[in-house]
Amino acid sequence: MDQLFKALGDENRLRIINLLRQGELCVCELEAILDSTQSTISRHLTRLRNDQIVMFEKRAQWIYYQIHPDFLKNHRLLYQYLLEQFDQDSRFQMDLETLQQYHTSDFTCDNISQLRKINQ
Repeated sequence: MDQLFKALGDENRLRIINLLRQGELCVCELEAILDSTQSTISRHLTRLRNDQIVMFEKRAQWIYYQIHPDFLKNHRLLYQYLLEQFDQDSRFQMDLETLQQYHTSDFTCDNISQLRKINQ
């Protein structure tokens, strides 16, 4: 249990979980939406994956992450608590707004790096 809470004890990892609750996302999408580097996002995803909070699927050159179904099943109350907290925090809401902008745009993994220019 202490490893689980250590994994959840980082704002960047919580931001990733907040975004993934909307569905799977590619590393490049997380990178652009969170305005972070690929190495930083990958490091946080590795920690979340090692603690079985997220899982991934590789498709061609892209790796897509989603919240691990076992995490949802085994930690249902904790996950519900996290969602309630995300919904009350403007930082997490801003990330969801950026995600929504991405979903309604013409951006893809091939050109999403341009999203950073829009957010700046």
